[in-house]
Amino acid sequence: MKADKKDATVIPHLMALLSRSRYTQEYICQIFSHCCKGPDHQTILFNHGAVQNIAHLLVSTSYKVRMQALKCFSVLAFENPQVSMTLVNVLVDGELLPQIFVKMLQRDKPIEMQLTSAKCLTYMCRAGAIRTDDNCIVLKTLPCLVRMCSKERLLEERVEGAETLAYLIETDVELQRIASITDHLIAMLADYFKYPSSVSAITDIKRLDHDLKHAHELRQAAFKLYASLGANDEDIRKKIIETENMMDRIVNGLSESSIKVRLAAVRCLHSLSRSVQQLRTSFQDHAVWKPLMKVLQNAPDEILVVASSTLCNLLLEFSPSKEPILESGAVELLCSLTQSENLALRVNGIWALMNMAFQAEQKIKSDILRGLSTEQLFQLLSDSDVNVLMKTLGLLRNLLSTRPHIDHIMSSHGKQIMQAVTLILEGEHNIEVKEQTLCILANIADGTTAKELIMTNDDILQKIKYYMSHSNAKLQLAAMFCISNLVWNEEEGSQERQDKLRDMGIVDILHKLSQSSDPNLCDKAKTALQQYLA
Repeated sequence: MKADKKDATVIPHLMALLSRSRYTQEYICQIFSHCCKGPDHQTILFNHGAVQNIAHLLVSTSYKVRMQALKCFSVLAFENPQVSMTLVNVLVDGELLPQIFVKMLQRDKPIEMQLTSAKCLTYMCRAGAIRTDDNCIVLKTLPCLVRMCSKERLLEERVEGAETLAYLIETDVELQRIASITDHLIAMLADYFKYPSSVSAITDIKRLDHDLKHAHELRQAAFKLYASLGANDEDIRKKIIETENMMDRIVNGLSESSIKVRLAAVRCLHSLSRSVQQLRTSFQDHAVWKPLMKVLQNAPDEILVVASSTLCNLLLEFSPSKEPILESGAVELLCSLTQSENLALRVNGIWALMNMAFQAEQKIKSDILRGLSTEQLFQLLSDSDVNVLMKTLGLLRNLLSTRPHIDHIMSSHGKQIMQAVTLILEGEHNIEVKEQTLCILANIADGTTAKELIMTNDDILQKIKYYMSHSNAKLQLAAMFCISNLVWNEEEGSQERQDKLRDMGIVDILHKLSQSSDPNLCDKAKTALQQYLA
């Protein structure tokens, strides 16, 4: 269905035919739901009065007409707030549409009807037209979808039920909790991995063929639903991981031939990798990082994005997988991700490097800097996306921590780093970005030899002075950290540094700040002034 000249006549013509007979009603609804692909088509149908014209068919005497009308609404409402908000208020024979959908998902209705009306309500809920705590979702839609996952249902129905449920609860913690304790859902899903059952027991070749075809879909659906269930709650993640052979199943899923199963397995892994407890136990016992690193080699972007997000979690400093991941060439891989055209991949690449650099030994930090190259670092610091910029500054801050590391890095990359810092402090950036940048300067000011790069740079000193009197307390505080580190008098050369800063008028500002109503600023200023008196 292309949005071209023909549409102008075809759709109104089909709408007009809707009243002819129940056959035209059934087939025209079928045409609409098959041809409607994406938001543009939804809008065309919506603007031609599809909602009003099809709504009354939901109470048709013909089951087939009711069913096709229902399918039409599920296609129209999917990820479409405009259609969904309209549907909530449509009346048919004095009843609101959501109430009609709820009636259609009762247990005595055919399964196809239950599933499709559950989809309509799910899509309306996800589009923001029905609240997630509405009874029609919590007491009707969610239990209906869980029922669809049970052994009694056909394989196709179980796939559709699980996928729709995964979508319904994906972003809502409360729904995730309710689903996890409904009808032993977590254990019920483990059954999705048992197809096809042993070949000898199946004499019917057709049936085996059917089972094989659905085995992929079942695994994909189970992984997706586990990913949604475990997105936020630690107890649910624990339950999922304790389900029979779950980690082995995920690891196997990562190397499946079907790209959809691989993607769903990585999603599931990502969801579970948000748990500190699991990173230290199950993830370690199953050496999950190995298949994950393998997945990251020449995968399509959609898998790369989720896999690299998972890697970010596995590289947190408390994760035992951090060491082996580093040894298997992660630095190179992540540095290459930072050059991707795909924004999500750039963010994940730099984020993972930032996690990797946190409290790392000097060798790792040097490897990261070498792998990135100064040019690439500048590229990232001038990225138009604020997430990339913040994560890059976070990486720099982590690289420039602990004194020997600060001095070592600044002795080889000092000039470029100071240049980058200057550029950011001069640019149009938000408070968070400038605060991070001043914190990096404070770290540099903590170095033994690195300090001199600030003291010999009048431009930077003037900027620090400017931020000490800024209207934003966060920036003032960050600038004060720089000054404290520079005037600390137990360190060599402190007298000269103190004198130079006094001549610049820093002491006068410190006196002013020591009267500040902000307790943090006041304390910090007094501490700095004491260095002058000591």
